[in-house]
Amino acid sequence: MSSQEVLSSATKLASYNVLLQVMFRGLTFVLNAFTLRFVSKEIIGVVNVRLTLLYSTVVFLAREAFRRACLSGSTEQNWTQVINLLWLTVPVGALWSVLLGWVWLCLLEVPDPAGTPHYEVGVLLFGLSAVVELLAEPLWVLAQAHMFVRLKVIAESLSIIVKCLLTVLLVLLVPHWGLYIFSLAQLAYTSFLVLCYVLYFVKFLGSQEAEKSSFPLSRVRDLLPKCTRDKPVVNWRLAKLTWSFFKQSFLKQILTEGERYVMTFLNVLNFGDQGVYDIVNNLGSLVARFIFQPIEESFYIFFAKVLERGKQAKQQNMDDVTMAAAVLECLLKLVLLIGLTITVFGYAYSHLALDIYGGSLLSSGSGPSLLRYYSLYVLLLAVNGVTECFTFATMSKEQVDRYNFVMLALSASFLSLSYFLTQWQGSVGFILANCLNMTLRIAHSVRYIQGYFSHSSSRPLAGLLPSPALLLVFLGSAGLTALSEVLLCCDSGWISRLVHIAVGAVCLLAVLITALFTETKLVHFIRTQYLSRYTKKGM
Repeated sequence: MSSQEVLSSATKLASYNVLLQVMFRGLTFVLNAFTLRFVSKEIIGVVNVRLTLLYSTVVFLAREAFRRACLSGSTEQNWTQVINLLWLTVPVGALWSVLLGWVWLCLLEVPDPAGTPHYEVGVLLFGLSAVVELLAEPLWVLAQAHMFVRLKVIAESLSIIVKCLLTVLLVLLVPHWGLYIFSLAQLAYTSFLVLCYVLYFVKFLGSQEAEKSSFPLSRVRDLLPKCTRDKPVVNWRLAKLTWSFFKQSFLKQILTEGERYVMTFLNVLNFGDQGVYDIVNNLGSLVARFIFQPIEESFYIFFAKVLERGKQAKQQNMDDVTMAAAVLECLLKLVLLIGLTITVFGYAYSHLALDIYGGSLLSSGSGPSLLRYYSLYVLLLAVNGVTECFTFATMSKEQVDRYNFVMLALSASFLSLSYFLTQWQGSVGFILANCLNMTLRIAHSVRYIQGYFSHSSSRPLAGLLPSPALLLVFLGSAGLTALSEVLLCCDSGWISRLVHIAVGAVCLLAVLITALFTETKLVHFIRTQYLSRYTKKGM
């Protein structure tokens, strides 16, 4: 597969992933608004913080390192060895599930059974759902490596729909079940997801489509672990790389879910406050999760396939290096502009958004301030996602190992900052600690990128600053929408609110038009890599 074909596939994968995340976050958004009216904020806090943290920790620690290592090579590698390695995620996940389940049941504060019943069953089922999901890991990696872009979208979409429908049904029929509702819905989600992947590969393997694409496996039994002739059971180079990524992923998980660990282990907020924080946090991260994360995941594959891990730019094919630099520059400019837009408009519309979504439960107190700070955090999150995407795709094993020490220092500083800033600023302290740590991570990645391209003619970081005209429009929009909020929002009735929204819409339109005429290089990238495929489909 040529570099241009890899770029096209990665762009297509990012597009489908964005659509998937839009649907997933949209349904979750509606589901949270629905459940707020039927269950207590304490139950939402236990489910969305405590139990979801258990699930995400087990899944992340069991598979993230395997994913990064096994997707770093080409599709021509020995897939029997790769599949043997990937099946280790299941026992690793089971071990983490048992260990962390014991911690969640025996060492952490147990919610009041009167307000939050069936906590023990919730821990059991959320841990079990994590192990069930890992059963599809070899199939997921195969699909990603061979760019089966529609499979992930269809499988996860159907699974999300099943989860949401079951949650709504149980909330309406048996709201007194408490944590049973969300635990059963989570187990249904992971079980249906595994079923979708299994059914697809059972049908695909041995078909004419598989033979035509020279797919490396031909039988269903090839998906199961087995011994290989004259070769080790696993690829030891990938196994060592997996171990390096595992040490890193452990620290990255602490940074990613740090505020939830602080809430869970240090009890800085009660379960009700945790529920409100999580709802605001999810609302603030909507765009970050359904746009930035899919871009990061898809273009990690692009950079890993086009550039050879561990080699500087001068040691690689210069055409590939030039293409990678151009893509990196455009991706950074894209997420930077999206992040600036969210930061500018998030300040003036946080209070209104929370009031519409959850009423005074969310719009009173620290909710609006929390969402405003989160708008700034989204900007840093956007830039860090792309810079680390490139960094992790090109680092050598030794560099990954060295970076583990950096992550260790960042993790320690983050946990300390989270605790002290929360004592000072309440839940806003979590966002401030995240901003400081994200800034440090961006600085490290920028330094690596500058060193990587130092001996080539490419300078992907040189053209990131938006045009002066666009910066001026951003500044004007920030001032105008802030003034509009003071004069029109949010206690003067719906007419004033609609006028406030109209002011924001006009400012946003001005931003988009200015970007269209001043950021021509980025517009060309979007038109050729994203919009062209939809134009061709419509012809």
